Amino acid sequence: MKMNMFSENLKYIFGLKIRDLRLSKNLSFTELADLTGLSVSYLNEIEKGKKYPKGDKILALAKAFAVEYDDLVSLKVNKRLQPLVDLLHSNLFQELPLEMYGLEVQKIIELISESPEKVTAFLSTVSQIARSYEMQREHFFFAAVRSYQEIHDNYFADIEDAAIKFKRENALGKDLPIKTALLENILKSAYNIKIDRETLPKHEILQNLRSLYVADKRTLMINKDLSSAQEIFLIGRELGFQYLNLRERPFETPPVNATSFDGLLNNFKASYFSVSFLMDKKEVIRDIRKFARLPEWEEKTFLNFLTKYDATPEMLMQRLTNILPQYFGIKNLFFLRFVGKDNFSDFELEKELHLSQVHNPHRNELGEHYCRRWLALRMIQRLRSIQSVEGKDNPIANVQVSHYLGTPNEYLCISVAYPNVSNPKEGVSIVIGFLIDENLQKMLKFLNAPSLKRYTVHTTCERCPLTDCNERVAPPEKVEAQSKRNSLELTLRSILGKK
Repeated sequence: MKMNMFSENLKYIFGLKIRDLRLSKNLSFTELADLTGLSVSYLNEIEKGKKYPKGDKILALAKAFAVEYDDLVSLKVNKRLQPLVDLLHSNLFQELPLEMYGLEVQKIIELISESPEKVTAFLSTVSQIARSYEMQREHFFFAAVRSYQEIHDNYFADIEDAAIKFKRENALGKDLPIKTALLENILKSAYNIKIDRETLPKHEILQNLRSLYVADKRTLMINKDLSSAQEIFLIGRELGFQYLNLRERPFETPPVNATSFDGLLNNFKASYFSVSFLMDKKEVIRDIRKFARLPEWEEKTFLNFLTKYDATPEMLMQRLTNILPQYFGIKNLFFLRFVGKDNFSDFELEKELHLSQVHNPHRNELGEHYCRRWLALRMIQRLRSIQSVEGKDNPIANVQVSHYLGTPNEYLCISVAYPNVSNPKEGVSIVIGFLIDENLQKMLKFLNAPSLKRYTVHTTCERCPLTDCNERVAPPEKVEAQSKRNSLELTLRSILGKK
């Protein structure tokens, strides 16, 4: 149950004002207790925002500080504390999943109030940066969900167990793939929810939605232009919402507005549930072990997994990020989802996940050009060529070893590229990368195959110092700027006589 944030904010603001006044007058808790007749423990709880005193006690505090009663009870604060008060009024603490990380608002307020000038300056700076880069609240929520996945190695035993129980209760056997009609029947019989495949396409503005759940009509609207894999995932996810009793949720796919962290987290849980029972854990583990023993990379064998489970490339790659860390000890990995636009010459990194550490590549919001040697981007470009020359829209897959310039890190990258069903003019590339270490070398036999291609890569063209790169699409502006700064610093040190 969410607390009344307005009354809680009154406590926090009052406590901050009392603390600020006490410190400005160099009073200890004991000295203030003597002046007011209030106990030291009670004063401590006031400053931490745990207690809001009654009128007679506020009057005693006003007298001790030689200020007006109205000044203490008003919401006005001095300039130093204003950014913190603005943060409280923004309801950010209400939206943050603090309890999930073992945090309490009181503790955070207490920490912040230890050094209000520095912290409020920091908060103000963060706010200004957020405005400059058009960062919105939903950006934080998406990042928070991603962090939640990362700290759990993207494996959630409770949801896996729920998926197994669901399959058992609904007599979903070992036959793969699970049929859409079977899940549709469960949705109808168990939850009285029907499927509507006709309504969404009738509204032009809704044509890019993949699904919409209309709760009062007990109807799941699905775009009829979706692939069978996308459709069965959406039905499975709706079963997840219902079976796991996840009430706070987005109703449309993709979510138009991320209104709360809980809504996005529940969307993730329902999605995880869907993939868990559609791609049986034990079967996926057997497939991984069999594939790992291949002496060479086999594109056809890898793509056959999509058919076996009737899965989208994203479902397959996400499932690998669930299973590999938990059952194979492969924890240093990343997952990326790129979209190629503008005739596949403009690329956007829409989704990312990094386990164990932040790996390269990662999102760049500065308008720079991602390295064209990345497998994901090369696959999107290859997809466009196949579409243009052969007229085929089938998914394609490939693998490469990427050495990140300036680091000792090498990653085995596997990518699947396919046309965007919602917009055929766009290409999507899902890539999963594994840091090559002793564990991975022991697991994957084809890792040492002579046919495996290797590339030296970087983050963006603007930050890459390579001079012999044929794939470069932008000058190394950041490298040149850094070189000038280094020369400037060396010259200054020389003039100032510093080593």
